[in-house]
Amino acid sequence: MTVAATRTLSPARLPGLLVAAPLLLLLPGVALILALFAYPLLRLVVQSVTDPEPNLDSYRSVLQDPTLWLIIRTTLVVAAECTALTLLLAYPLGFLLSRMPRRWANRLLLLVLLPFWTSLLVRMYAWMVLLGSHGVINEALVGSGLLAHPLPLLYNRFAVLIGMSHYMLPFMVLSLYSTMLSIDRSLLEAAGTMGSSLPQTFFRIYLPLSMPGVYAGCLLVFILSMGFYITPALLGSPQDTTIAVYIQQQIELLNWADGTAMAVVLIAIIGALFVLYDRLLGFNRLLALGPS
Repeated sequence: MTVAATRTLSPARLPGLLVAAPLLLLLPGVALILALFAYPLLRLVVQSVTDPEPNLDSYRSVLQDPTLWLIIRTTLVVAAECTALTLLLAYPLGFLLSRMPRRWANRLLLLVLLPFWTSLLVRMYAWMVLLGSHGVINEALVGSGLLAHPLPLLYNRFAVLIGMSHYMLPFMVLSLYSTMLSIDRSLLEAAGTMGSSLPQTFFRIYLPLSMPGVYAGCLLVFILSMGFYITPALLGSPQDTTIAVYIQQQIELLNWADGTAMAVVLIAIIGALFVLYDRLLGFNRLLALGPS
């Protein structure tokens, strides 16, 4: 072995190598993030204040235009309603899966994940077929004599929430299931032997232990719901216009300044929500997910 090689492998230099090696392994990932995420975001911010000429008119319109404030409010409300509906549907399903034998639970999880194997656009058109005035549901109700006229199930907030919840349900179920699977059943049995009723056991023991999954699922669903475009565009009405739909409309009109400004606003809202979540609950709660 040469003198240079011996010096390179000397014990004095080993700590430096141990520190440098992980950093070198991170370089490809960091470069990819900078190229595909950070740079486009920076271009987005720059274009929002330079198109067609340097000014802040687009941001002033966001602050002063009541229509844009209504769009932002609609986006937040729709995301909150979708999160609440998804949680109500997913919590009992996650509980059922966590109490089943693992081999049966894994098979049912495949059914929960089935929507991921179908294009979102195809699923939205399927809901249009089901919910339309002459769709499957209305035709069945009118044909059976239960209704004289079709129900307005499509092109409204109801249809938007149905379509979004259908897509978001697996995210919430997986978050809840991974947490519920880690809950020690002996705690529930001990509560029963101590005279605790089923409601008391649920609200005082099981629900608090499952809250990390609730926090993670709600955060994930709410953030993803903020950026929905296809579902509100196809199933909703003009009153259900969200930020993503507005951005697409402005880009189609080649109004890049307003479109990119609203995109920056959406990113800022999501960032503020992350900060608020960290201040109120702390991201360390997310680390409680998964079986222990």
